[in-house]
Amino acid sequence: MQPTQAQDFTQAGEVLAVSLELAVKGWKVGLHDGRREKPVVRRVASEVAGQRLAEAVKVMEETKKRWQLGPGCRVVVVYEAGQDGFWIKRALEQQGYEVWVVDPASIPVARRARRAKTDRLDAIKLVLSLLGWLRGERDRMHVVRVPALEVEARRHWVRDRGQLQKEIGQHRDRLRKLLRTLGCWESVEGEFAQRLEQGRVRCYDGSSLPRELQERLRRECARLALVEQQLAAVEEALLGQLPQAVVERIEQLSRLKAIGRIGAMRLVLELFWREFSNRRQVGACVGLVPQPYDSGESRVDQGISKQGNRRLRALLIEMAWMWLRYQPDSALARWFAQRTQGSGRSKRSRRVAIVAVARRLVIDLWRYLASGVLPAGVQLKAR
Repeated sequence: MQPTQAQDFTQAGEVLAVSLELAVKGWKVGLHDGRREKPVVRRVASEVAGQRLAEAVKVMEETKKRWQLGPGCRVVVVYEAGQDGFWIKRALEQQGYEVWVVDPASIPVARRARRAKTDRLDAIKLVLSLLGWLRGERDRMHVVRVPALEVEARRHWVRDRGQLQKEIGQHRDRLRKLLRTLGCWESVEGEFAQRLEQGRVRCYDGSSLPRELQERLRRECARLALVEQQLAAVEEALLGQLPQAVVERIEQLSRLKAIGRIGAMRLVLELFWREFSNRRQVGACVGLVPQPYDSGESRVDQGISKQGNRRLRALLIEMAWMWLRYQPDSALARWFAQRTQGSGRSKRSRRVAIVAVARRLVIDLWRYLASGVLPAGVQLKAR
């Protein structure tokens, strides 16, 4: 298991801290050796990704020589997680640099009503946070756990499947709304395109649809057919692309009632590729932990943190409702019933409690995969 953060916080020898503030038109490179009064900021703006990265490396090496840092100087690079993903980290690590990717929301900022914010200031703030983090100040920033390249690539299968399903719903909804403008309540399910070509789709009074609308509906049907064809191809190739160990974990989750094959696959590929040390890490990873605001006489429940993967969070909430339906004798379902049944209980209390069920459920599933111990009262599917 690879640790998320370095365990040795002492700066043995020389250290060059580097921050990359990423933007489309150019990167700001902040540099500091911990001895100077202020960081130095340089800009690289090549139009090609590989060349821009090479320019940043050149700036780092030139700064080492100018500041007379030895060849054994430790160079630590940090940048914020965002749309550039993790290719910068992988490319720099291949060249021997130490690279960390951090959560942008974890960098502390001034709480003034109006504060200056520029890419230059962000690069300076980031490199100073890195120096503090290297000294052991853990609240300066939170490091993101970066998946392996093959693990990250596998996510595209389930995410593409979800996107294709969403597009199918959008196309059908668009067809339905176009028809309703003329009082046609014809179903768009099944062989709708064939019925449209045969002239069986008509207005409320039995007259034919306008020619312009028919042409638009045909184009919409063609796009819908293409998306349905792509979805079928993805589902057919989905399991065949996964390693045997991953397939076994999916099968293990799928044995539980209330968990389908697709849901199990999304959980394994999106969440359980990681190794967790305790249940708090599991709950925090999916953003289902409470965020209290307790200061002085103020006692405010801010709800859940909503950090991490929003796709997983939505999946777990839906899975929690299915769990109550198909696992009514489980300890988790009984716990939910005790807190939501009785006089004075509202629908809102059920919606609040289902979030707690989702958090407890993902922790139980993590323990089940890690140790093979079934949650209390859980039933398996018939083989």
